[in-house]
Amino acid sequence: MADLLKIFFIFTLILILLRKKLNIGLVMLTASFVLFVLYRMPLELIVKTCKAALLNSVTINLILALSFIRMFEMILREHDVLAEMMKTVKAIFKNRKIVTVSMPLLIGLMPSVGGAYFSAPMVAETTRDIEMSPEEKGFINYWFRHPWEYILPLYPGILLASAIAKIELYRLIAINLVCALLMLIAGFIFAMHGLKGDVKTEARLSKKGLWSFMPIVTVLLLVVIFRMDLHYALLAVVLFLLFFYRHTLKSSFKAVRHGFSLDVIILILGVMFFKEAMENSGAVKNLSQFFLKEGIPVGPILFLVPFITGMLTGITVGFVGSTFPLIISIAGNASPGAISFAFASGFLGVLLSPVHICLVLTREYFKADIWGMYKMMIPGSIVIFCGAVIEYLILR
Repeated sequence: MADLLKIFFIFTLILILLRKKLNIGLVMLTASFVLFVLYRMPLELIVKTCKAALLNSVTINLILALSFIRMFEMILREHDVLAEMMKTVKAIFKNRKIVTVSMPLLIGLMPSVGGAYFSAPMVAETTRDIEMSPEEKGFINYWFRHPWEYILPLYPGILLASAIAKIELYRLIAINLVCALLMLIAGFIFAMHGLKGDVKTEARLSKKGLWSFMPIVTVLLLVVIFRMDLHYALLAVVLFLLFFYRHTLKSSFKAVRHGFSLDVIILILGVMFFKEAMENSGAVKNLSQFFLKEGIPVGPILFLVPFITGMLTGITVGFVGSTFPLIISIAGNASPGAISFAFASGFLGVLLSPVHICLVLTREYFKADIWGMYKMMIPGSIVIFCGAVIEYLILR
């Protein structure tokens, strides 16, 4: 019971600090220090924990992967690759529904904070001659941006989940694909009933437009099909792009400096320090024994702990980094099905969180009523949750 109170205090502290918009890495480092104090860990064990977090190959690989992601995103943004992709979608499909959802979908390929504010004007433009409520426009812009977080290795959430749970990234992506598809289907079910016909566009299909998809497709193929580690796949594609766009030494150094951000390094170190501190302090082991002794089923824990944390923080890496060490211990061998269900549950909390930055920006742009958007988001979330439960029961 004492361990439960200590962890409850630490999670409450994490949630309070994250709600104050503090750097996630610093929050996790603070939580790690509090763990050291609450569990009165001897100096020798603290040093062992620090060494394990710093020298762990997972830590190094995550820092490399997230840094290369930032470089990748910067290069594509500077060379208007996403804009070219959107022109190509208009030229290929023309259907108003597909074109409208393609805007947030394409912008969502890049894990940029505030990207929802970039796709919002495009959604507004394709729906301006149709009677549609601000809430429905907001839902389309917000909802269709996020299926990628379940499956795209460019997002740090799924990357962290795979690393912490020690599950192959391609396997977690394959299982999460069900939730991503259900999210797309639910979006069409609960919105866009007034979107009909074709959109007027002067865009023409070109080789340049088709080739604009190649960088992202290549990364996905290397990771999912050829099972290459993400940081190697990204390094190969980034080097090719620097050569292809004839970057000078100065501009290449600028991309490297942008990629290896101090915030990214602190983020990964914070998460890994917390993971090691949870394990070495005995907190995870003691809590697992408590839950097993009390006979609390694993299923509700896999749902509630990440869901509540995700809803209170509105950040995917927040619920993954703070709850997965505990969940993995409670779930035993941390099967891919259990981890996928926990990830799906946590991300549903993030989607419904009123402090999620994408939701805040979307609501602000369209001047939408938040409850009006929730009327579409909640049924959509229920569809995803039901699918996640069924998949978990099958895989178990």
